[in-house]
Amino acid sequence: MTSILEKTNIQKENNTTASDSKNSKNHDNSYDLVIVGAGPVGLEAAILAKRAGLRYIVFDKGAIANAIYNYPTYMTFFTTSERLEIGGHPLITTIDKPTRKEALDYYRKVSQNEALNIKTFCEVKKLQKTDQGFALETLSNLGKQQKITTTRIAIATGYFDNPKLLGIPGEDLANVSHYYTEAHSYFNRNVTIIGAGSSAADAALDLYKHGAKVTMIHRGEAFRHSLKYWIRPNLENRVAEGSITAHFNSRVQSISVEEVTIEKNGKLVKIPSEMTFALTGYFASSELLASVGVVTRPEDLSAELNEETFESNVPGCYLIGSAGYGTRTSDVFVENGLIHARKALADIVHKYSVEK
Repeated sequence: MTSILEKTNIQKENNTTASDSKNSKNHDNSYDLVIVGAGPVGLEAAILAKRAGLRYIVFDKGAIANAIYNYPTYMTFFTTSERLEIGGHPLITTIDKPTRKEALDYYRKVSQNEALNIKTFCEVKKLQKTDQGFALETLSNLGKQQKITTTRIAIATGYFDNPKLLGIPGEDLANVSHYYTEAHSYFNRNVTIIGAGSSAADAALDLYKHGAKVTMIHRGEAFRHSLKYWIRPNLENRVAEGSITAHFNSRVQSISVEEVTIEKNGKLVKIPSEMTFALTGYFASSELLASVGVVTRPEDLSAELNEETFESNVPGCYLIGSAGYGTRTSDVFVENGLIHARKALADIVHKYSVEK
Protein backbone atom coordinates (compact mmCIF):
# COMPACT_ATOMS: atom_id res chain seq x y z
CA MET A 1 0.00 0.00 0.00
CA THR A 2 1.29 3.46 -0.86
CA SER A 3 2.24 5.43 2.23
CA ILE A 4 0.80 8.84 3.03
CA LEU A 5 4.26 10.38 2.51
CA GLU A 6 4.58 8.80 -0.92
CA LYS A 7 1.07 9.90 -1.83
CA THR A 8 1.83 13.43 -0.69
CA ASN A 9 4.94 13.47 -2.88
CA ILE A 10 2.85 12.27 -5.82
CA GLN A 11 0.39 15.06 -5.12
CA LYS A 12 3.13 17.70 -5.00
CA GLU A 13 4.70 16.46 -8.23
CA ASN A 14 1.38 16.63 -10.06
CA ASN A 15 -0.10 19.81 -8.64
CA THR A 16 -0.42 22.54 -11.23
CA THR A 17 -1.59 26.13 -11.29
CA ALA A 18 -4.95 27.02 -12.78
CA SER A 19 -3.22 28.44 -15.83
CA ASP A 20 -1.72 25.03 -16.61
CA SER A 21 -5.19 23.70 -17.25
CA LYS A 22 -5.14 25.55 -20.57
CA ASN A 23 -2.83 22.82 -21.83
CA SER A 24 -5.76 20.40 -21.51
CA LYS A 25 -7.96 22.48 -23.76
CA ASN A 26 -8.24 22.99 -27.47
CA HIS A 27 -9.76 26.31 -28.46
CA ASP A 28 -11.70 24.82 -31.39
CA ASN A 29 -13.66 22.63 -28.96
CA SER A 30 -12.05 19.43 -30.20
CA TYR A 31 -10.65 16.95 -27.68
CA ASP A 32 -8.86 13.65 -27.44
CA LEU A 33 -11.23 12.57 -24.67
CA VAL A 34 -14.52 13.79 -23.24
CA ILE A 35 -15.51 12.42 -19.83
CA VAL A 36 -19.19 12.57 -18.91
CA GLY A 37 -19.62 12.59 -15.14
CA ALA A 38 -17.53 14.26 -12.42
CA GLY A 39 -17.94 11.69 -9.68
CA PRO A 40 -14.94 9.84 -8.23
CA VAL A 41 -14.63 7.57 -11.28
CA GLY A 42 -14.82 10.43 -13.78
CA LEU A 43 -12.33 12.46 -11.75
CA GLU A 44 -9.86 9.55 -11.69
CA ALA A 45 -10.16 9.30 -15.46
CA ALA A 46 -9.57 13.05 -15.79
CA ILE A 47 -6.44 12.94 -13.63
CA LEU A 48 -4.99 10.10 -15.69
CA ALA A 49 -5.89 11.83 -18.96
CA LYS A 50 -4.20 15.04 -17.85
CA ARG A 51 -1.06 13.26 -16.70
CA ALA A 52 -0.87 11.50 -20.07
CA GLY A 53 -1.00 14.83 -21.89
CA LEU A 54 -4.38 14.26 -23.52
CA ARG A 55 -6.66 17.12 -24.49
CA TYR A 56 -9.67 16.35 -22.30
CA ILE A 57 -12.71 17.91 -20.67
CA VAL A 58 -15.21 16.70 -18.05
CA PHE A 59 -18.91 17.55 -18.12
CA ASP A 60 -21.40 17.04 -15.30
CA LYS A 61 -24.97 18.25 -15.14
CA GLY A 62 -24.56 18.78 -11.40
CA ALA A 63 -21.76 19.56 -8.99
CA ILE A 64 -18.49 17.69 -8.50
CA ALA A 65 -19.36 14.34 -6.86
CA ASN A 66 -23.03 15.21 -7.29
CA ALA A 67 -24.31 11.80 -6.22
CA ILE A 68 -22.40 12.05 -2.93
CA TYR A 69 -23.77 15.58 -2.50
CA ASN A 70 -27.27 14.06 -2.64
CA TYR A 71 -26.51 11.33 -0.11
CA PRO A 72 -28.07 11.62 3.38
CA THR A 73 -26.58 14.62 5.17
CA TYR A 74 -24.87 12.73 7.97
CA MET A 75 -24.01 9.58 6.05
CA THR A 76 -20.83 7.59 6.73
CA PHE A 77 -19.44 5.44 3.90
CA PHE A 78 -19.48 1.66 4.20
CA THR A 79 -15.93 1.48 2.80
CA THR A 80 -12.62 2.74 4.17
CA SER A 81 -10.83 5.92 3.11
CA GLU A 82 -8.03 4.42 1.01
CA ARG A 83 -10.53 2.67 -1.26
CA LEU A 84 -12.05 6.03 -2.22
CA GLU A 85 -8.78 7.80 -3.05
CA ILE A 86 -8.07 9.13 -6.54
CA GLY A 87 -4.88 10.28 -8.23
CA GLY A 88 -2.65 9.13 -5.38
CA HIS A 89 -4.00 11.85 -3.07
CA PRO A 90 -4.54 10.67 0.53
CA LEU A 91 -8.03 10.96 1.96
CA ILE A 92 -7.45 11.91 5.59
CA THR A 93 -10.44 11.24 7.87
CA THR A 94 -11.17 11.28 11.58
CA ILE A 95 -12.11 7.58 11.54
CA ASP A 96 -11.38 4.80 9.04
CA LYS A 97 -14.64 5.36 7.14
CA PRO A 98 -15.20 8.87 5.76
CA THR A 99 -18.34 10.92 6.14
CA ARG A 100 -20.23 12.53 3.29
CA LYS A 101 -18.74 15.94 4.16
CA GLU A 102 -15.19 14.58 4.26
CA ALA A 103 -15.64 12.94 0.87
CA LEU A 104 -17.08 16.09 -0.70
CA ASP A 105 -14.20 18.18 0.72
CA TYR A 106 -11.70 15.65 -0.61
CA TYR A 107 -12.99 15.39 -4.18
CA ARG A 108 -13.38 19.15 -4.43
CA LYS A 109 -9.84 19.81 -3.20
CA VAL A 110 -8.30 17.15 -5.44
CA SER A 111 -10.06 18.70 -8.44
CA GLN A 112 -8.69 22.09 -7.44
CA ASN A 113 -5.14 20.87 -6.75
CA GLU A 114 -5.02 18.99 -10.04
CA ALA A 115 -6.55 21.97 -11.87
CA LEU A 116 -8.85 19.62 -13.73
CA ASN A 117 -10.74 20.89 -16.76
CA ILE A 118 -14.30 20.39 -15.49
CA LYS A 119 -17.54 22.04 -16.58
CA THR A 120 -20.10 21.51 -13.83
CA PHE A 121 -23.83 22.20 -14.20
CA CYS A 122 -23.39 21.52 -17.89
CA GLU A 123 -25.33 18.58 -19.31
CA VAL A 124 -24.54 16.54 -22.40
CA LYS A 125 -27.86 16.79 -24.21
CA LYS A 126 -26.93 15.05 -27.45
CA LEU A 127 -24.29 12.50 -28.43
CA GLN A 128 -23.61 11.24 -31.95
CA LYS A 129 -21.07 8.89 -33.53
CA THR A 130 -19.02 10.41 -36.35
CA ASP A 131 -16.28 9.16 -38.67
CA GLN A 132 -13.70 10.95 -36.51
CA GLY A 133 -15.16 9.94 -33.15
CA PHE A 134 -18.09 11.67 -31.47
CA ALA A 135 -20.01 14.94 -31.60
CA LEU A 136 -21.68 16.34 -28.48
CA GLU A 137 -24.04 19.16 -27.72
CA THR A 138 -24.03 20.54 -24.18
CA LEU A 139 -26.32 22.89 -22.28
CA SER A 140 -25.30 24.76 -19.14
CA ASN A 141 -27.67 25.67 -16.32
CA LEU A 142 -27.41 29.28 -17.57
CA GLY A 143 -28.72 28.25 -20.98
CA LYS A 144 -25.41 28.32 -22.87
CA GLN A 145 -25.18 25.77 -25.67
CA GLN A 146 -21.93 24.36 -27.01
CA LYS A 147 -20.88 21.88 -29.68
CA ILE A 148 -17.94 19.61 -28.93
CA THR A 149 -16.07 16.95 -30.89
CA THR A 150 -13.86 14.25 -29.47
CA THR A 151 -11.93 11.24 -30.64
CA ARG A 152 -13.03 9.14 -27.67
CA ILE A 153 -15.55 9.38 -24.86
CA ALA A 154 -15.71 7.90 -21.35
CA ILE A 155 -19.16 7.83 -19.78
CA ALA A 156 -19.11 7.81 -15.98
CA THR A 157 -22.62 9.02 -15.21
CA GLY A 158 -23.44 6.54 -12.44
CA TYR A 159 -27.03 5.75 -11.50
CA PHE A 160 -28.17 7.97 -8.63
CA ASP A 161 -30.09 10.35 -10.90
CA ASN A 162 -32.46 7.58 -11.96
CA PRO A 163 -34.70 6.16 -9.22
CA LYS A 164 -36.76 3.07 -9.95
CA LEU A 165 -40.24 4.51 -10.11
CA LEU A 166 -43.19 2.69 -8.58
CA GLY A 167 -45.61 3.89 -11.23
CA ILE A 168 -48.46 4.46 -8.77
CA PRO A 169 -50.88 7.33 -8.12
CA GLY A 170 -49.39 10.00 -5.86
CA GLU A 171 -45.74 9.22 -6.54
CA ASP A 172 -45.23 12.77 -7.82
CA LEU A 173 -46.62 14.48 -4.71
CA ALA A 174 -44.50 16.93 -2.74
CA ASN A 175 -44.51 14.64 0.32
CA VAL A 176 -42.89 11.79 -1.64
CA SER A 177 -39.15 11.53 -2.31
CA HIS A 178 -36.77 8.94 -3.72
CA TYR A 179 -33.91 10.50 -1.73
CA TYR A 180 -33.48 10.57 2.03
CA THR A 181 -31.69 13.55 3.58
CA GLU A 182 -31.96 13.83 7.37
CA ALA A 183 -34.39 13.14 10.19
CA HIS A 184 -34.68 16.29 12.31
CA SER A 185 -37.86 17.73 10.77
CA TYR A 186 -39.76 14.43 11.09
CA PHE A 187 -39.79 14.30 14.90
CA ASN A 188 -43.16 12.97 16.14
CA ARG A 189 -44.47 12.63 12.57
CA ASN A 190 -45.67 9.60 10.62
CA VAL A 191 -43.08 8.62 8.05
CA THR A 192 -43.29 5.71 5.60
CA ILE A 193 -40.34 4.03 3.91
CA ILE A 194 -40.89 1.88 0.85
CA GLY A 195 -38.07 -0.63 0.44
CA ALA A 196 -35.97 -2.92 2.63
CA GLY A 197 -32.40 -2.56 1.42
CA SER A 198 -29.49 -0.98 3.28
CA SER A 199 -30.46 2.59 2.34
CA ALA A 200 -34.03 2.05 3.53
CA ALA A 201 -32.79 0.43 6.73
CA ASP A 202 -30.38 3.27 7.45
CA ALA A 203 -33.14 5.82 6.92
CA ALA A 204 -35.58 3.91 9.12
CA LEU A 205 -33.13 3.67 12.01
CA ASP A 206 -32.10 7.32 11.68
CA LEU A 207 -35.71 8.48 11.68
CA TYR A 208 -36.52 6.26 14.67
CA LYS A 209 -33.60 7.67 16.66
CA HIS A 210 -34.86 11.18 15.99
CA GLY A 211 -38.39 10.48 17.21
CA ALA A 212 -40.28 9.79 14.00
CA LYS A 213 -43.08 7.20 13.83
CA VAL A 214 -41.64 4.89 11.19
CA THR A 215 -43.40 2.33 9.00
CA MET A 216 -41.56 0.20 6.45
CA ILE A 217 -43.22 -1.48 3.46
CA HIS A 218 -41.60 -4.30 1.50
CA ARG A 219 -43.00 -6.64 -1.13
CA GLY A 220 -40.73 -9.49 0.00
CA GLU A 221 -41.17 -11.87 2.91
CA ALA A 222 -38.31 -10.38 4.95
CA PHE A 223 -35.50 -7.84 4.81
CA ARG A 224 -33.14 -8.34 1.88
CA HIS A 225 -30.22 -10.74 2.15
CA SER A 226 -27.94 -7.92 0.95
CA LEU A 227 -28.69 -5.88 4.09
CA LYS A 228 -25.40 -4.92 5.75
CA TYR A 229 -24.60 -7.36 8.55
CA TRP A 230 -24.10 -4.62 11.15
CA ILE A 231 -27.47 -3.02 10.31
CA ARG A 232 -29.71 -6.11 10.32
CA PRO A 233 -29.73 -6.95 14.08
CA ASN A 234 -30.53 -3.39 15.12
CA LEU A 235 -33.36 -3.07 12.61
CA GLU A 236 -34.85 -6.49 13.36
CA ASN A 237 -34.79 -5.74 17.09
CA ARG A 238 -36.57 -2.41 16.58
CA VAL A 239 -39.25 -4.16 14.53
CA ALA A 240 -39.60 -6.98 17.06
CA GLU A 241 -40.16 -4.54 19.94
CA GLY A 242 -42.64 -2.48 17.92
CA SER A 243 -40.55 0.69 17.70
CA ILE A 244 -40.61 0.41 13.90
CA THR A 245 -43.60 -1.10 12.08
CA ALA A 246 -42.82 -3.35 9.11
CA HIS A 247 -45.30 -4.65 6.52
CA PHE A 248 -43.90 -7.55 4.45
CA ASN A 249 -45.53 -9.24 1.46
CA SER A 250 -47.10 -5.85 0.76
CA ARG A 251 -47.42 -3.73 -2.36
CA VAL A 252 -48.07 0.00 -2.41
CA GLN A 253 -51.20 0.89 -4.35
CA SER A 254 -51.30 4.68 -3.97
CA ILE A 255 -49.99 7.61 -1.95
CA SER A 256 -51.86 10.69 -0.81
CA VAL A 257 -50.93 13.70 1.31
CA GLU A 258 -52.22 11.89 4.41
CA GLU A 259 -51.73 8.17 3.89
CA VAL A 260 -50.21 5.29 1.96
CA THR A 261 -52.50 2.53 0.74
CA ILE A 262 -51.02 -0.97 0.48
CA GLU A 263 -52.34 -4.36 -0.59
CA LYS A 264 -51.52 -7.06 1.99
CA ASN A 265 -52.94 -10.59 2.12
CA GLY A 266 -55.56 -9.61 -0.42
CA LYS A 267 -56.79 -6.64 1.61
CA LEU A 268 -56.24 -2.90 1.32
CA VAL A 269 -54.58 -1.31 4.34
CA LYS A 270 -54.28 2.44 4.84
CA ILE A 271 -51.23 3.74 6.71
CA PRO A 272 -51.16 7.33 8.06
CA SER A 273 -48.16 9.06 6.48
CA GLU A 274 -47.06 12.68 6.32
CA MET A 275 -43.89 11.86 4.37
CA THR A 276 -43.02 8.89 2.18
CA PHE A 277 -39.50 7.89 1.14
CA ALA A 278 -39.58 5.51 -1.82
CA LEU A 279 -36.11 3.99 -1.44
CA THR A 280 -36.57 1.23 -4.00
CA GLY A 281 -33.24 1.58 -5.76
CA TYR A 282 -31.78 3.28 -8.82
CA PHE A 283 -30.50 2.32 -12.26
CA ALA A 284 -27.98 3.53 -14.82
CA SER A 285 -29.83 5.02 -17.77
CA SER A 286 -29.06 3.62 -21.22
CA GLU A 287 -30.47 6.63 -23.09
CA LEU A 288 -27.12 8.28 -23.84
CA LEU A 289 -25.55 4.93 -24.69
CA ALA A 290 -28.30 4.05 -27.15
CA SER A 291 -27.78 7.32 -29.05
CA VAL A 292 -24.42 6.06 -30.33
CA GLY A 293 -25.40 2.41 -30.76
CA VAL A 294 -24.15 0.80 -27.54
CA VAL A 295 -25.79 -2.61 -27.22
CA THR A 296 -27.55 -3.22 -23.90
CA ARG A 297 -29.24 -6.34 -22.58
CA PRO A 298 -33.03 -5.96 -22.36
CA GLU A 299 -33.31 -7.87 -19.07
CA ASP A 300 -31.11 -5.50 -17.03
CA LEU A 301 -29.98 -2.67 -19.37
CA SER A 302 -26.32 -3.64 -18.88
CA ALA A 303 -23.95 -3.02 -21.79
CA GLU A 304 -21.66 -5.40 -23.61
CA LEU A 305 -18.18 -4.40 -22.42
CA ASN A 306 -14.62 -5.53 -22.89
CA GLU A 307 -13.75 -6.15 -19.24
CA GLU A 308 -10.05 -5.55 -19.89
CA THR A 309 -10.58 -2.05 -21.30
CA PHE A 310 -14.25 -1.22 -20.55
CA GLU A 311 -14.72 -0.22 -24.18
CA SER A 312 -18.24 -0.88 -25.44
CA ASN A 313 -19.19 -2.42 -28.78
CA VAL A 314 -18.88 1.12 -30.19
CA PRO A 315 -15.17 1.80 -30.83
CA GLY A 316 -13.93 4.72 -28.75
CA CYS A 317 -16.88 4.69 -26.33
CA TYR A 318 -15.89 3.57 -22.83
CA LEU A 319 -18.31 2.95 -19.95
CA ILE A 320 -16.70 3.24 -16.53
CA GLY A 321 -18.12 2.84 -13.07
CA SER A 322 -21.77 1.79 -12.99
CA ALA A 323 -22.67 3.63 -16.23
CA GLY A 324 -22.72 0.40 -18.23
CA TYR A 325 -24.39 -1.81 -15.65
CA GLY A 326 -28.06 -0.83 -15.93
CA THR A 327 -30.03 -2.18 -12.99
CA ARG A 328 -27.04 -4.20 -11.72
CA THR A 329 -26.00 -1.36 -9.44
CA SER A 330 -24.88 -3.67 -6.62
CA ASP A 331 -22.08 -4.95 -8.89
CA VAL A 332 -20.18 -1.65 -8.90
CA PHE A 333 -18.87 0.51 -6.08
CA VAL A 334 -16.47 3.46 -6.08
CA GLU A 335 -13.48 1.18 -5.47
CA ASN A 336 -14.00 -1.14 -8.46
CA GLY A 337 -15.28 1.76 -10.58
CA LEU A 338 -11.85 3.35 -10.11
CA ILE A 339 -10.31 0.18 -11.56
CA HIS A 340 -12.56 0.60 -14.60
CA ALA A 341 -11.24 4.14 -15.06
CA ARG A 342 -7.61 3.03 -14.86
CA LYS A 343 -8.07 0.18 -17.34
CA ALA A 344 -9.97 2.40 -19.76
CA LEU A 345 -7.40 5.19 -19.61
CA ALA A 346 -4.54 2.73 -20.08
CA ASP A 347 -6.20 1.57 -23.30
CA ILE A 348 -7.01 5.11 -24.45
CA VAL A 349 -3.48 6.38 -23.80
CA HIS A 350 -1.98 3.36 -25.58
CA LYS A 351 -4.15 3.87 -28.66
CA TYR A 352 -3.43 7.57 -28.67
CA SER A 353 0.34 6.94 -28.56
CA VAL A 354 0.08 4.47 -31.44
CA GLU A 355 -1.94 6.94 -33.50
CA LYS A 356 0.66 9.67 -32.97
